[in-house]
Amino acid sequence: MALQFEINAVTPFRQNCTLIWDDETKEAVLTDVGGDVPYLLQQIQNKGLKLTAIWLTHGHLDHAGGVVELLKTCDVPVLGPHKDDEFLLQALPQTTAQYGFPVSPSFTPTRWLEEGETLKVGNHSFQVLHIPGHTPGQVVFYNAENGLLVAGDVLFYETVGRTDFPRGNHDDLINNIRAKLLTLPETTQVIAGHGRMTSIGHEKRYNPFLVR
Repeated sequence: MALQFEINAVTPFRQNCTLIWDDETKEAVLTDVGGDVPYLLQQIQNKGLKLTAIWLTHGHLDHAGGVVELLKTCDVPVLGPHKDDEFLLQALPQTTAQYGFPVSPSFTPTRWLEEGETLKVGNHSFQVLHIPGHTPGQVVFYNAENGLLVAGDVLFYETVGRTDFPRGNHDDLINNIRAKLLTLPETTQVIAGHGRMTSIGHEKRYNPFLVR
């Protein structure tokens, strides 16, 4: 049965929280629960799905600020990001208040993620790739069978993630994208952290940060 996904733009920053599910088992995960938790819970209920985990690409407030609120309703594990983003998750009370978001307590995920791990939703597997640069602990999730990449704030339509945040590094970001993402099949569909989807092939040809 098919792997399904639905992109939900949440928070005033319009961050793409993706609901991913297995049509056969009805098991689902949410990636990057930045906020608007009641809306996300309603989407899960409307589709008759069972939430089994939260996956986080990185620790910025618009990607992780709704996690604690959601856990009050759903007792599920929080997987990711890489441990190098711990400082961002610990700073959530300050950053959410600073940007006028509902204040999020700090939290520690159930498990930090490392390069090469495999996560599952139903019968579908996603490989974890560590792509530091936007943040030091940014990870992405790649499903080879369906050619789908959940990229967080690494790769966008014809641009790349900002690196002017604390502990960002532009050279690291570009080198990691080239080494780990542009080597994926060109037909791979990319769910970016904000805005429209793209593909690896399109970015290899038209992304001004990546075209050699």
